[in-house]
Amino acid sequence: MSTEWIVVADASQARLLRRDRDDEPLVALSTWRHAASHDRPSESGSDRPGHGAADWRPGGTRFEPRIDPRRKEHERFAAEIAARLELAAVHGEYARLSVYAPAEFLGEVRAALGERARERLRVSVDLDLVAYGLDELERRIARALHDHEPRGRTPA
Repeated sequence: MSTEWIVVADASQARLLRRDRDDEPLVALSTWRHAASHDRPSESGSDRPGHGAADWRPGGTRFEPRIDPRRKEHERFAAEIAARLELAAVHGEYARLSVYAPAEFLGEVRAALGERARERLRVSVDLDLVAYGLDELERRIARALHDHEPRGRTPA
């Protein structure tokens, strides 16, 4: 089987595409939207540091938040995507996986991938493609794959 799944994502949306052979067109499988990634920090949790006083003097102590609430939502979305990819890999729904996302979110998706999905990962590219239609995606993915092919060494 040479079926490839292609994920085109950013922190608020992702599209899952399939291609059965390299010379076939992309087919859209599903779309995820993560509305919480668009929330203002005040809607998903406080973005203000905590404050406390250890004694009677003014000023007190500031406690920084452990993690930015928006980033936490991004990680949650990456984990959701990775869980779907892992389940499909376990069931043998694809042989190869390619992921295209902006750098920070790409790192979160890669970190969340399970063992089976990671084994099938062909390429992961720092590239934001979520705004493009299938025809333009075909062109940009082909260009990205060409740019990321391993280069042979020239004899010295």
